[in-house]
Formats: sequence, structure tokens, C-alpha cells
Amino acid sequence: MNRLRDARSPYLLQHQNNPVDWFPWGEDAFAEAARRDVPVFLSIGYATCHWCHVMEHESFEDEEVAALMNQHMVAIKVDREERPDIDDVYMAVCHLMGKQGGWPLTILMTPDRKPFYAGTYLPKHSRFGRIGMMDLVPRIAAAWRDERADIVESADEVTQVLVNRFAPGTVSHGPAEFDPDWPAKACRELASRYDPTHGGFGSAPKFPAPQNLSLMFRQAEVTGDSVKSDMARDTVLSMWRGGVFDQIGYGWHRYSTDSEWRLPHFEKMLHDQATMLDACVDGFLSTGDERLREAGLQTAEYVMRDLTHREGGFFSAEDADSEGEEGLFYVWTTDEIRSLLSPEDAAAAIAWFGMEDAGNFLDEATRERTGANVMHPGDRSAEPPVELPRIQAALLAGRASRIRPLRDEKVLSDWNGLMIGALARAGRAFEAPALVEAAERAHRFVRTHLRSDAGWLHRWFEGDAAVPAMLDDYAYLGAGLLELFQATSNPVCLKDAVELAEHMMAYCDAPDGGFHRGSTEGEALLVRKQDWNDGAMPAGVSKAAGLILGLGALTSEARYTERAARLMAPASVVLNASPSALSGFLSGSAALWARGREIIVVADDAGDDLVKEVRRRPRAGDVSFWLPASGADREAIEALIPAVESMTARSAARAYVCRDFVCEQPLTDVKSLRATLSRTEA
Repeated sequence: MNRLRDARSPYLLQHQNNPVDWFPWGEDAFAEAARRDVPVFLSIGYATCHWCHVMEHESFEDEEVAALMNQHMVAIKVDREERPDIDDVYMAVCHLMGKQGGWPLTILMTPDRKPFYAGTYLPKHSRFGRIGMMDLVPRIAAAWRDERADIVESADEVTQVLVNRFAPGTVSHGPAEFDPDWPAKACRELASRYDPTHGGFGSAPKFPAPQNLSLMFRQAEVTGDSVKSDMARDTVLSMWRGGVFDQIGYGWHRYSTDSEWRLPHFEKMLHDQATMLDACVDGFLSTGDERLREAGLQTAEYVMRDLTHREGGFFSAEDADSEGEEGLFYVWTTDEIRSLLSPEDAAAAIAWFGMEDAGNFLDEATRERTGANVMHPGDRSAEPPVELPRIQAALLAGRASRIRPLRDEKVLSDWNGLMIGALARAGRAFEAPALVEAAERAHRFVRTHLRSDAGWLHRWFEGDAAVPAMLDDYAYLGAGLLELFQATSNPVCLKDAVELAEHMMAYCDAPDGGFHRGSTEGEALLVRKQDWNDGAMPAGVSKAAGLILGLGALTSEARYTERAARLMAPASVVLNASPSALSGFLSGSAALWARGREIIVVADDAGDDLVKEVRRRPRAGDVSFWLPASGADREAIEALIPAVESMTARSAARAYVCRDFVCEQPLTDVKSLRATLSRTEA
């Protein structure tokens, strides 16, 4: 057992029994490297990473490799989900060195944290042009001994390039204005990569990229361009009817290794569930397609059943591997189907899920069929058999006897914020109050366990909360709570959203108008980076823009809209070059810039028809909520939004629709409200 035994990260705890003498990230590790005068071997991964498991088995569990590492290096393990700021810096180093990047990420650096080598997965022995640990470690040891000056010089150069690349003011900024043509240009870029046969953008491997889908749905709603919504809808339906969606227990797998969405990488991440749920909401609002509502409800069902702590917080992920094999938990043979179902149901299941006795895919290593089948109906337009719900229930019960993949039970503020916001919107759009209730429970969990007198924190695991909040925590959680306030009118949600926004602007502010990924409350690294491109999730600045614009619209506080305007200057550099690189920014804030409006319904209770009408329309660009006619919650909301003090219900409920600092005549009936909302949506 090594120094990871006291870690509070599932990923680090996976490595506590390695013969490698791992250190957690911290001063002790770097002091030890300086004392011994050896380089640092930094390995970054996460608990549900398939190739991290492979490298652990091949290299870090191996006595020969461990002996070499322990002799010549100080080894540090980092969970990229626990410390995304560290991962962000050293992944940038990897890219600067011309490497593709990915996890596990391997960095070699001096005891003063300056990198001189970057790589990813390393086997024990060199093969297929990839250096192995048994060759790499002795070479590094020899170079450290005989060519130290060259290594130090190289490390200094890499560090200087890193600092220069990400230092504020190194990029010329555009005008601090929102260009209304950016969303349309982004959609054209996406459409140029669209796969009309299978949906999605580009070729294999295919990632869901839900922020792209949300942008296309939202733009189609604004412009009336059904082509955009058709592309996005067909993409969601292709994935939902493909292997990338768990057809038995629901939930989205990480990505598809093929172009047809049939063979997934089986890992399930909380953030993918949240962003895909949001895309389903946007699709349902844009098209009215009930299949998108069903896909969204199934996504929420998976999260609420399998990724939820008993007190309400959401866990991070489920592994792709079980019993040492990727996807084993999810695949089926036809014999298993026949043993669990009646002959009639088995025949229907085998036909619907595209199963074959020999298996429906080729093993990646042998290129042979193994008898295993990934469930993928494939035909997004076909009607499912009437027996399907019964089949799914029986197979889910049968699958429960299998050994489940590892569940990473970290609770992260940022990913919980994404899920809270998605559930709050989905609960409104799908008229499913249980989803809003799940979001409320998660808010209480985060507020209880990840908020201290010193401020908000990033990570909770088994009772231990740590790591000062960063940009994504403030922005994702703040934006999620702003959505939850609109769904519930709970003033605590709005109060927390305001507090998160204020902390974000205080601790993550960048001189050029952007936001740093890390916080001044956290650890100082080689450089304070800014992220200006979406990845698997929207960039932190994307959610930051939506949060401060939404608060500006609600509170009429000029400092929020002024801060958003400052953000436009650095954002415009990326948006002018390739607006689809920041689809999350555009889908989250474009409507607020271009056509934002505030809708406040004053009524005695939330059951009023006007309240119901507004609540079921969580459209991008709208900031809407129920204002109680009287009582403590109204007083608390007035303290945060003084402008609503004059809004009264009088003898009947009233809806106030405001835009561009002007409110229309209050409305008192649903028909008039519906007509007004439809008129102003265009």
C-alpha cells in the first residue's frame, strides 16, 4: 500500500495497492523529488477511464516497472475530475508538444513542476511505435544524469511558451459586441459536417456534442428553419435508437466508435446525461416530437435510479469495464435472451435489437464475432414492438444479477450544476414534477456538503469535501440554480446563484475580460489558463455568460450586463474564426443577447393557470418565474429583485411580459398570455 491510501478520490484509491510508490499531488511530492534530485512522473486519469485501467494493469501493477519508477522518479497520481485545473494545464502542455492528448495523460517534469515530456498510454514494453515503460524510464534516468542542462533548458522553454500562449493580452481582441450572425454561421459550419445517413457531425468516432444540437434546435425555433431542427432531431433519434444509448437501463454511453452509433465506448458520465437531457428538452420545445420527450425522460430515469446518492447529490460516472472487460455488463447473447423471455418476447427482442446468434459486432482485437450483441434497434423511424416495455423490464431485472461496473461516487459541484439545470428545465417542459424534485434534492445536497464558511468547494466523496471551487463550479452550478429558481420560485436558489456569480467574478476574473479556469482561492499552477473552446461539455465561459446575462435580466443590475459585455471582447476572437467552436456560448447566451425577455406571473399559488402556462415553456432567452402575491418567499425575492415590488395580483393573477427594459400591459388570461408569448418568440 502506498501514499494514496488516505486519498479521497475513487481513482487514486484504485492505485493504493500498486507497487509504484505513488504520491498524491502536493508539496510533499515535489519536495521529495527535489531532495532525491530526480524527475517527477505525473500520471493523470479518472476512475472510469478504460485505457487508464489497461495502463495500470500492464505497467503500474508490474513489479519490474514499479522498481524502475521508484528508483529513478517520484510518481504522482492526479484524478482529472478532482483537479481539472491541473489536468487543463498539463493537457495544454501535451498539445504544445505536438501530441494528440487523452487519458491516461503522462507528463515528466522537473521538481519545480516544469514539463519536458508528454505522452498518454504507455505499455510495459515498446510496441507498434509506442515506447514502453521499460525503455522510457531508463532513458529518462540516463538523460537526467548526463544531459540535465538540456532537460532543464527544454522544460524552461516549454513553460515559457505555455505562459506566453495563455497570458492575458497576448491575443488581439475583437469588438465587445454580439454579432447576431454568429449562431447562423455556427449552424452552417455544423451542417457542412452533417452525416445525412446516420446523423451526427463528422465521421467515426462520433461524440454526442449536445451543445451543437441545442444550438441547432434553438436557432431553428428563432428562424423557422426546419432543416436545422431536422438535423438535430435525427441525430438525437439515431443515437437514442443506437448502441450509444443503453436500451435496457437507459442513459448515454460516452461515444460511438463507429459512424452508425452502434458500437459505443460503454462508460457513462453524469455530464453527458445532463447535456443530452438539455438537448432533448430543446428538441421537444422546437419540434414537439414526443420521441425526444421520451428520450429525455429515460435519461432522467437512469440518473435518478443509478447515479443518485441517498441524500440527493449526483455521482460522477459508471465505468465501461466490469470483470476486466469493456462492455461486458451491457452485451447479450441470443441464448441469454431466450432463457429470460418467453419465446414470443425473445423473438421480438432479437428482431428489434438487431441481435445475431454469432454476435452483431467484431471484436476489436481479433476481428471475429464472439456471440455478444450490443443492443441497437438502428431504425429511428420504425415503431417499436408493443412488447418492448415488458422486454426491457425483464432484461433489466436479469441484468441486475451481473457484476456492475464501478460507480465513481464523487459528487462534483460543476457536474451537479449541469444536472440540476437540466432536470429543472426538463421537469417544466415535460410536465414531470419528479424531475424538479430531484433537482431540488441535489441542490440541498450541494448546499449542505459543498458550501462552507470559506466558500464553495468542488469535490465531495464519502463525507469529505475539498478543493476550492473553480470557474466551472461557479458557472455550471450558478446557471443550474437559476433554472431551478425559475422552476420553483425558491428564493434560496436565486440567492445561491447570485453568490456563485459574485464569487466567480471575484475569484476567476481575467484582465482581458474573460474568466480563468482556476480560482485565486485555489492553488497557483504554472499558468492560469482560460478555455475558449467547447469540449465534451460547454466551456466554462459559455455557462458564465448565460449566468450573468440571466442575472442581469432578472435583477436589472448593470454590473452583470456590463461584465457580459467585457466577456464578448475575448470571445469574439474565437467566434469570428469558428463560431461552432463555442456552440455552448451561442446556445446559452445568444437568445439573451438578441431576444431576451422576462416573464413574471404574480399569483396566490403555483397552481394558477398562468403560472402553469409559463412554467411549461422554459425556452432559451426567457427568464420566467412565479412571484407569490404575498408571504415570506415574495419578500425574499423582492430583496433580490427590487423591480418586482410594484407587481401585484390585485383581484386575479397577472402575467408581466417585459423586454428591452419595457413591460407590456399585464395579462390576466391564458389565451392572451399564450398569444403574447408566441408573438414575441419570433
